[in-house]
Amino acid sequence: MTIDPKTTAVLVIDILVTKGDDTLYNPSPEEARVVGNAKLVVDAARAADMPVIFCDDAHIPGVDRELDLWGEHGIAGVAMPNPALAAGSGRKDFVIPKRRYSGFFQTDLDLTLRELGVSTVIAVGEDTNICVLHTLADAYYLGYASVVAEDATRTFLCGTQEGAVEHMRKCYGTLVASTADVVSAIQGR
Repeated sequence: MTIDPKTTAVLVIDILVTKGDDTLYNPSPEEARVVGNAKLVVDAARAADMPVIFCDDAHIPGVDRELDLWGEHGIAGVAMPNPALAAGSGRKDFVIPKRRYSGFFQTDLDLTLRELGVSTVIAVGEDTNICVLHTLADAYYLGYASVVAEDATRTFLCGTQEGAVEHMRKCYGTLVASTADVVSAIQGR
């Protein structure tokens, strides 16, 4: 696998912590694995001067349709990027709030990527079968190539990890790789 740091960005999708009650974003052992692997990808990207873009739930209570399905979660001002990933600490870090599954839907993500000259996105985050999948679907529709660090994602709401990964691979041409392989490719090894 080859990654060109000049035309690639990392998308960190919904790796969040909350200040209050939340129906979805609660610490778990599996969450710790995802955060640890995502941190390896994010750190490698920052070292290579690549953009790292946090696409985070920022729902409006009583308004956003997603809350009817999943309960109150990812509320704007209550949920924030997991501090282990130090959002905003990199020279090319961006936080793009989202109110739907896809990081592209009605956000500045596409405009930001195009202005940065990005043609490939690397995804890490949660839920593989929902927000990561829908973000990569829109990336495909918009003409971006995609990579997913499979062990830096997890499925916990519906469906299976395997089903989501198969869908990405077959329907969107996503390159599925391990965190170790993604980090090695970013580092040019």
